[in-house]
Amino acid sequence: MITLRKSHERGHANHGWLDTYHTFSFSSYYDPAQMGFSSLRVINDDRVAASGGFPTHGHRDMEIITYVLQGSLEHKDSMGNGSVIYPGDVQRMSAGTGITHSEYNSSRSEPLHFLQIWIVPDQLNVVPSYEQIHFTAEQKRNRLQLIASPDGRHGSVTIYQDAFVYASVLDPGHSVTHELSAQRCAYVHVARGEVTLNGRMLSTGDGARIIDEPTLELLTHSSAVVSGILPHTTLEHPCSAEVLLFDLLQD
Repeated sequence: MITLRKSHERGHANHGWLDTYHTFSFSSYYDPAQMGFSSLRVINDDRVAASGGFPTHGHRDMEIITYVLQGSLEHKDSMGNGSVIYPGDVQRMSAGTGITHSEYNSSRSEPLHFLQIWIVPDQLNVVPSYEQIHFTAEQKRNRLQLIASPDGRHGSVTIYQDAFVYASVLDPGHSVTHELSAQRCAYVHVARGEVTLNGRMLSTGDGARIIDEPTLELLTHSSAVVSGILPHTTLEHPCSAEVLLFDLLQD
């Protein structure tokens, strides 16, 4: 069974410096039917104006993954980490017993577009930790590249949860498939472009809950044109779609 979550159905807030869409309930957006899916709790689709950002704030007991689509994000935290995150970088913070951090668009002229993903951990009160790994467009091109897992396999970042996060950059007319094991479910989020998921069309910002579907196929059309690109920016390698797939334990 595939249940679509269309882009326009998400929560939305525009604060001037921040234009954000919430797949699941977050901040002032609350929908009791959208409190997450399995251990996946947050997918925030954030566009931050030049020099804008989030001042220092705290988190605890959450696995936080940042996935930059365009622009650059400057990060500082209470663990002493300071970095700039670019497209292709995957940042993971295990908040555990508690951390504080800030996030800013590091550019004074260009906008920033990134996804912030929260996954509920299977262990509480762990020692906070940080990890950042770069994945090239070629590593994700026309295949599902594992970017987060419970054991760091295949060079992925490590999270405290039985969840596997994949990213794929699809060229026109290409497809990828994923097999779902018994007692597992999946969520697909289209970061940009258009794909069909087992024959169902999804566009930029759309998502899908997937239960009892043993095989998933993500397909782009040969004439597809990428959408959802920020003004004045170009992709390192043009594509038809960029997609995240979450393989999760079924509740």
